[in-house]
Amino acid sequence: MATGEIAKVVPREEYRPRRHWGRIFGRQVLPRIVLIAGSIIFILPFYWMVVSALKTNAELTHTPPTLLPGVWAWDNFVKAVNYIPFGLYAFNSLIITLGATIGAVLSNTVVAYGFSRIQWRGRDKLFYLCVGTIFLPYPVVLVALVDTFGKLHWVNTFLPLIVPAFFGNPFYIFLMRQFMLGIPRELSDAARVDGAGELQTFWKVILPLTRPAVTVVALFAAVAAWNDFLGPLLYLHNENTYTLAIGLQFFRSTHDVSYNLLMAASTLVVLPIVILFLFAQRFFIEGITVGGVKG
Repeated sequence: MATGEIAKVVPREEYRPRRHWGRIFGRQVLPRIVLIAGSIIFILPFYWMVVSALKTNAELTHTPPTLLPGVWAWDNFVKAVNYIPFGLYAFNSLIITLGATIGAVLSNTVVAYGFSRIQWRGRDKLFYLCVGTIFLPYPVVLVALVDTFGKLHWVNTFLPLIVPAFFGNPFYIFLMRQFMLGIPRELSDAARVDGAGELQTFWKVILPLTRPAVTVVALFAAVAAWNDFLGPLLYLHNENTYTLAIGLQFFRSTHDVSYNLLMAASTLVVLPIVILFLFAQRFFIEGITVGGVKG
């Protein structure tokens, strides 16, 4: 049989070049392997925290440590809540988080609207100056802030942790401005033709369209306020005003706290942030991706 006839009989798929499968592996399989490996690395600390929270004191001393609890001690969460004033610390953290989140949403959306939708002289230069403050180290202004809040008699109150959020954050302003620049200007022009003022245009036209970016700012502000340790450490000196972040550390350094109870309390501290992200992840991803490419 001739060579040409043999080529007709053999299936054509066997002649596909190997580099085709290599391209598929490099573009589809390999990135997924890297992402799965990275996810496992980031999940491991959280997994170990939850597993340690469900172990007994005796099992925590096992060598090598067990990957799963031999006895699931669910009552550790109840003991952790009762062992420290968890409810008081959680309430304080909630007040600070809500105040800081509301302040961040209100201030940054208004400032970003002025930088993106209103034409005025020197706007871009002032925006670049605002963004440049991101690179200003926090310790540079720390002493001045502590001195200012002390003279205002705000120490031992929640005001130093809430009020600054109402004056904007350069990163949040940048994120909101980039998102608003992606909104067609014709929408604002149409609102003005219909007789809407600048405030009405912002509230009824632009703000509803920036819901993903607002969600991202709210998430960032909430997580930062909930997990903040340095701020409460500097300004809150009364045990009744402690937040969860500083309260757990305080009891760890001054009391003989069992590590399984400490891990149980830490799990309860992290859990609200995880649940919040799961419910808002669609808006979070949309706000980050769209805000990052518009400009």
